[in-house]
Amino acid sequence: MARDAGRLTHTEGESNRSSARARWLERQTGTRMAELVARDAAAFLHQSLSSPVLSAVARAEGIWIEDADGRRYMDFHGNSVHHIGYGHPRLLAAIRDQLDALTFAPRRFTNAVSVELAERLAALAPDDLSKVLFTTGGSDAIEVALKLARAATGRFKTVSFWDAFHGAGFGAASVGGEATFRSHIAGPLLTGAEHVAPFACYRCPYGHAGPEVCGLACAAMVRYVLEREGDIAAVVAEPMRAVPQVPPPGFWRAVRQACDDHGALLIFDEIPTGLGKTGRFFAFEHDGVVPDIVVLGKALGGAVLPIAAVIARDRLDIAGDFAIGHYTHEKNPVTARAALATLDIIAGEGLVERAAELGRHALDRLREFAATRPRVGDVRGRGLLIGVEIVADRQTRAPDNARAEEVFYRCLDAGLSFKVSQGNVLTLSPPLTIGRDDLDRALAIVEIAIDAATAG
Repeated sequence: MARDAGRLTHTEGESNRSSARARWLERQTGTRMAELVARDAAAFLHQSLSSPVLSAVARAEGIWIEDADGRRYMDFHGNSVHHIGYGHPRLLAAIRDQLDALTFAPRRFTNAVSVELAERLAALAPDDLSKVLFTTGGSDAIEVALKLARAATGRFKTVSFWDAFHGAGFGAASVGGEATFRSHIAGPLLTGAEHVAPFACYRCPYGHAGPEVCGLACAAMVRYVLEREGDIAAVVAEPMRAVPQVPPPGFWRAVRQACDDHGALLIFDEIPTGLGKTGRFFAFEHDGVVPDIVVLGKALGGAVLPIAAVIARDRLDIAGDFAIGHYTHEKNPVTARAALATLDIIAGEGLVERAAELGRHALDRLREFAATRPRVGDVRGRGLLIGVEIVADRQTRAPDNARAEEVFYRCLDAGLSFKVSQGNVLTLSPPLTIGRDDLDRALAIVEIAIDAATAG
């Protein structure tokens, strides 16, 4: 457990050292995986969320990962990078061709593939989101967005949400809201990083029964802070929280208006939710708003290479005298080619539409299942980003972390891997390429594991 001001709070990292994790590892047969796990522990600096590792991956293909002893798992986590699955043959072929053509472009030079990628992203983004900058990861891209907001507004303060994750760098951790990344050894962080409670309708931080009676108190608090401070540069947020949490209707329209009224930019972090995961290319399209800056990453490199992108409104191209990015691999032609191929695959295979269709099917099935299971408190999501909340009691909505963890390990035993968010939310995020039969097989594994873990 992590300690914060004398209070115990759950973090995802807790499960890395739990007795359930130890028991599961003891049950695994074979020595190659165990040997690699031990070597990993000896070689790497230990950190929360990563140490000790769960297993050792020897192969990744399509929706599958395979450990060093040959056990295979459908991967419904993938660190949100595997929208097109692992090792997509069109992606690998494009990368090989690029390696034969041009492998690097030094600073102050450009190259055709990087320019093409910037133009493609600008064409995909709505309104005048037309100016692009690349980085090597999402944390760096958030830092660029923060610098751009300061340059555009002449202000330095931000408003973001508790429990949010925007990256591990000092700036990204400052606007993030997870204690694992911002407390204890992380401080002191950036000044002016204000936080408010996030939207979370099932377990509302403001104690409301639901969006139909709350008057959007969560959005009203954003406006309140903007009014009280008077000099906020930007609101920074995920349009749909990746834990996952879906915003209540009208939330982002209210926040967009508040930003406009008080001269603040709206920055959307679409690193886990963009590129079609929610059934729209950008998750913010569900809510009828357009941000001033949007950040993409993770899946942009096709689960092969690291690349992230900042896309800003044309009028924000006002920091030409400052080094707001200046990354060595900012215009790397190989990572740019991987991103272009990924966008081609998403469009060519209709993966955005596929995510919407399969997501509706999965949500309908899981909600029907949950209706007769008192330990399933909520089923929510958009597209192929779905959360199943395990509770001790449906009336009190008290989370049941122990049973959620038991469900997770039962699913691993049955060949399905995913992430448990916030201690008790089974977070299912499969590749957009998954077949319906495989999706149904995975959902059956989850349902059987829930029944077994909550029996009696």
